Amino acid sequence: MTIVLILALAAVAAAPVAVRLIGRLAGWPLAALFAVAAALLFQKLPGVLAGDALEFHYRWIPALDISLSLRADALSLFFALLALCIGAVVFIYSAAYLPRTGNTSFYTLMSAFMAAILLLVFADDVFVLFIGWELVSLASFMLIARSGGKGGELGSQRTLILTFFGGLTLLVALAVAAVQAGTTSVSGILASDFWVEEPAITTTLAVLIAVSAFTKSAQFPFHFWLPEAMAAATPVSAFLHAAAVVKAGIYLLMRFSPVFSGNHTWNYLLIGVGMFTAVMASLFAIQKTDLKKLTAYSTVSHLGWIVATIGVGTPYALAAALVHTLAHALFKSSLFMLIGVVDHQTGTRNMERLGSSWRQMPFTFGSVVIAAASMAAVPPTMGFISKEGMLESFTQAPMDGLGIVVLLGVAAIGAFFTFTYSARIVCDGFIDGDRDMSAVKEAPVALWLPAALPGLLSLPLAFAVGSLDYPITVISGEDTHLALWHGVTVPLGISLVVLVAGAVGVVYRRRIWALLSDASLLPYSGNELLGGLTLVLSKFGKLAGMMADSLSPTRHLSYLFSMLVLLAASATIVGLPLAPRFPGGERVWDLLPLAIVAIAVIALVRTRKRLTAVVLIGAVGIGVTLQILMLGAPDVALTQFMVEALTVVIMMMIVRQQPESFHAPKKKAAIMAIAVGIAAFAMVYFLLGRRDRSELAQWYLDNGPRISTGNNVVNTILVEFRAFDTLGELSVLGMSAIVIAAVVTSMPRYPFARGAHPAPFGQSRINSILLKVLLKVLIPVLLILSLLVFWRGHQAPGGGFIAALIAGGALMLSYLSFPRDKRILPVRAPLYLTGVGMLFAVGDGLWGLSHGSFLYAIHGEGLGQHWSSAMIFDLGVYLAVLGMLSMAINALGGYLRPGMEYKDLNFTREDSPLSSPKTVEEELAAHFEDFGDHPRTAPEGQQAQILRRAKHEAQRLEKENS
Repeated sequence: MTIVLILALAAVAAAPVAVRLIGRLAGWPLAALFAVAAALLFQKLPGVLAGDALEFHYRWIPALDISLSLRADALSLFFALLALCIGAVVFIYSAAYLPRTGNTSFYTLMSAFMAAILLLVFADDVFVLFIGWELVSLASFMLIARSGGKGGELGSQRTLILTFFGGLTLLVALAVAAVQAGTTSVSGILASDFWVEEPAITTTLAVLIAVSAFTKSAQFPFHFWLPEAMAAATPVSAFLHAAAVVKAGIYLLMRFSPVFSGNHTWNYLLIGVGMFTAVMASLFAIQKTDLKKLTAYSTVSHLGWIVATIGVGTPYALAAALVHTLAHALFKSSLFMLIGVVDHQTGTRNMERLGSSWRQMPFTFGSVVIAAASMAAVPPTMGFISKEGMLESFTQAPMDGLGIVVLLGVAAIGAFFTFTYSARIVCDGFIDGDRDMSAVKEAPVALWLPAALPGLLSLPLAFAVGSLDYPITVISGEDTHLALWHGVTVPLGISLVVLVAGAVGVVYRRRIWALLSDASLLPYSGNELLGGLTLVLSKFGKLAGMMADSLSPTRHLSYLFSMLVLLAASATIVGLPLAPRFPGGERVWDLLPLAIVAIAVIALVRTRKRLTAVVLIGAVGIGVTLQILMLGAPDVALTQFMVEALTVVIMMMIVRQQPESFHAPKKKAAIMAIAVGIAAFAMVYFLLGRRDRSELAQWYLDNGPRISTGNNVVNTILVEFRAFDTLGELSVLGMSAIVIAAVVTSMPRYPFARGAHPAPFGQSRINSILLKVLLKVLIPVLLILSLLVFWRGHQAPGGGFIAALIAGGALMLSYLSFPRDKRILPVRAPLYLTGVGMLFAVGDGLWGLSHGSFLYAIHGEGLGQHWSSAMIFDLGVYLAVLGMLSMAINALGGYLRPGMEYKDLNFTREDSPLSSPKTVEEELAAHFEDFGDHPRTAPEGQQAQILRRAKHEAQRLEKENS
């Protein structure tokens, strides 16, 4: 079982390499991997059927008693073999069907799809089961979205929304079941006694599980995502509809059927929803003129049949559902691939644009007839046997006599509709139609044979169906005897009536289908209802977002002030005690940083100059840094100081894009600011105050050095005790780098507002000489200091974050030494730094799993030093912070906006910043030449010369930066 999963993961890793080497033919070696995996499972099948289930357990998160538990019993093996065998055929088909290039993402995602399905059906822990469930949703979303266009975008979004909703209901159900059973093991939960002892909880869980399965298996009212998934490529549809996503919901129902089979809520819910979906979708299928969409609705209908059969709850019904699941996988995968063959050879799959092509494509036509006959339950096919079994199971439904009669009547209507749309695929796809098909040719054998193979198996398997008796008996618990003939029975009578009525309908098909084609049977479609719901939620989101949709600080502060007033009033009403005041907590020397901050803030609110305001903000930061240092936290103070220094420079880069002065202040803004300041001070003073160390802080001080062997408690908290929080913060840093690049590149920087983006000072090159000379000594010193601070972080104030800020200071000074805007690093370097930093952090976490927990700190001795894996994590922090800082400098202070190259400065490109004379002057003033060489101030005869110099300068910089 574990080897099978490893083979599936190997296929994911091998797919990009295989595509690069042999193109679309990569489907063959990948199919071979899946065939080997299926062979391994077939080898273990006799033992598993004998009751010797395959099991694998690994303690994943010991603290939460969570294990990576896998178990392959007969039911799991059934669905795993279904996915592997159908998947292998689909991959072989893809090798002939797909275009010759651009298939890397297809094969990679399809292999990941396979791995997710296998993880789901083998999962024996609720956490693993949920992860597999969601991975299946993500894989289907990405495969549908991969098709591109509006259809792929909308279809993938609807798929994601609906299947993720089912994921939420499943999460709640699994959580409740795990708590009630006292274990996260799926087999342990199913064997628990609470299902009988707590009927109310059992009923609630039955509804939640059913809803979760309905979303995956496209049952009403979640049915409409499946036809929308037709935007995906044909091989995706074949795998998704036959053995992947939709079968995940069926698997879930069958897995939990033993504990719900006697629950009438479960019975009536599945039977009612299943049969309604089966009849409704079959009627919709008859209407469709697109062969692929017709077949998609037929999938929804057949899934409804299976769901209703599972809902009957008897072992016989479970056996019938299993047989039809197999039959459906065979004929449905075949039909989808054969429709792809038709589309490939004729250029369309729209029945209104097809003509009679059965003579030109005899092998494809014959294969479609057999697969469609199995879908229509025409004897002697596998579909006929499975449908007879489902009809027989309906006679055992937990209903009175009238209820069973009604159920069989509805099933007969559904079977008639099924025969009708199956006949339409054959007639409108190959026999009827006015288009001249004389130029159409039969598909190559490599294309039609893999497509036909699963459907063709419906014939010989029907005659050898007795070979399935033993496996189906073991899975269902019912002594099963499968055969084509069971005598004269009620199901046989229904089948004969359906076949006769269907044949009559085929004779008069042109009149009937003309009335139904694309007719609107309901006032709204599922897509329209979901779109309306999305629109309502979007409007509510905009209404809620209006609170922050303003550039006015007064408006933002008004909400915060209202919240503070409400909190203060609530605290007063309930009599919330004030914070205890630590004796002697107030210190006279605390007035020094307070005075620095107060003076800077007063000057800040009075100034009209943006540049002055930035300097004063830096002064506020210095006061805060001094306060932190006086409180005895040198590492935090150093961090704060470096952040303030770097922030001031970055703010300078932003301020120069804006006018020199602020707009005139408003009185109500000042009143609001003072009110918020007083309220915030009062709440901090009375609710926090100054107190002694908390119990948690004292625990870290007492136990941190002993546990982590590090004396710097702050650093060990960041990289060991709460490393997972830090990992999340690294993700935020990485996203910040991406957001900075995205925002800055989207800014219209040409032309700038009047007074914004001033030109370099007249002596910018000369003024930069002093800093350039100084940096020859200062940068090596800062880099060495950065490494030392990083190295000592475990034992003394320091660490990866502070060290990265020091190195960032070196980068910032390097930028300031240039006389003009210029990147300090290549365009992609910040992304590489951030990405590698994240990989180091995650890799360290995975290494910790070898000792029982993600991000577990591993300690050791070597070379006379104490080593810890936390240093690798800290290195990841170092690189990620450095990447974010370098991205900010590159984006805000780069010569051009990120993503543009110096070759973009030619005069022919429309979106070039030098595409108009006015822009040329602005660009020269801002970037190329000293202020005295501006074209507008130069003598008339020298202007053309300056423009030439500018172009040469751009070419020189391009070579320099390449």
